[in-house]
Amino acid sequence: MKFNPSEIEKSVFNIKNEEDFKEITLNIFQYQSATNSVYKEYLQLMNIDANEITSIEQIPFLPIEFFKSHKVISGNRYVEVVFESSGTTSSTPSRHYVTDIEFYEKSFINGFEYFYGSPSDYCILALLPSYMERQNSSLIFMVNELIDRSGNSDSGFYLNNTNELISKLDSLNKSGQKTLLIGATFALLDLAEQIELNLSNTIVMETGGMKGRREEIVRSELHQILCNKLGVEKIHSEYGMTEMLSQAYSKGDGLFKSPPWLKILIRNVNDPMSIIGKNKTGGINIIDLANINSCSFIATQDLGRINDDETFEVLGRFDNSDLRGCSLLVS
Repeated sequence: MKFNPSEIEKSVFNIKNEEDFKEITLNIFQYQSATNSVYKEYLQLMNIDANEITSIEQIPFLPIEFFKSHKVISGNRYVEVVFESSGTTSSTPSRHYVTDIEFYEKSFINGFEYFYGSPSDYCILALLPSYMERQNSSLIFMVNELIDRSGNSDSGFYLNNTNELISKLDSLNKSGQKTLLIGATFALLDLAEQIELNLSNTIVMETGGMKGRREEIVRSELHQILCNKLGVEKIHSEYGMTEMLSQAYSKGDGLFKSPPWLKILIRNVNDPMSIIGKNKTGGINIIDLANINSCSFIATQDLGRINDDETFEVLGRFDNSDLRGCSLLVS
């Protein structure tokens, strides 16, 4: 089958409906099953004939652990960037070999604009390590680019400068400037313990992860603490990981929505090849069409469910899965 990745790339961010998604997904599956040596071997070991796959539900999902042990890459393009998970000091990090960094930029910019509008509308304050501290983090790369595109002189990384951050949050809110405060969970909790503000013009977004810094707490309790201390009605969340080049977002209550090129499916915990319906808890499978040059079909170690309105929730992790540096809290 003749396949032109560059032509498909042009279509990924112009998906209009389920038919568009299905067509592009099946094309990418055929491409990756032929050119991704890790995925190809996995399909062979599963005794799967790629030519017999005619629906999204039939597609086998690569266990996410392969990103720790193998170079998961499709095609033969030059690797421009290797993103690496933070994990823990005793765990093996996941590595995502990215052959087109501009395509990743298109993915997260289009995703942000899909849910929040132009980055230039915001002052973006990050309670995260700076880009110079974590150049191999896909999250930090994304936030750094969003900060640049905001064009606001106050935008920046403030993890190690809390006093200045508090002052800016107060002044920006009083001026009416739309502001996005994005941070790791432990950092937002640290901040909330120091202040009490009324940030009516600020979006507070957590990216998950305690990284061993604090005891894990349920999402609802976390969000209530942050809402009370920061003076916002809802806490937003970002769902992403090193192995993905797209993000889903929640605007409150842990209910996530995906952009048109990202789809969540729920698999049976006892039968990983079986996709289950809505309102049932199972393992989260991800179709990320932005992963065209790595693997778009990932079986994560997260547990979740899809609701009737197509939102999804992350309910925890499999007991035997590794702790992740940016893992989401249990719900």
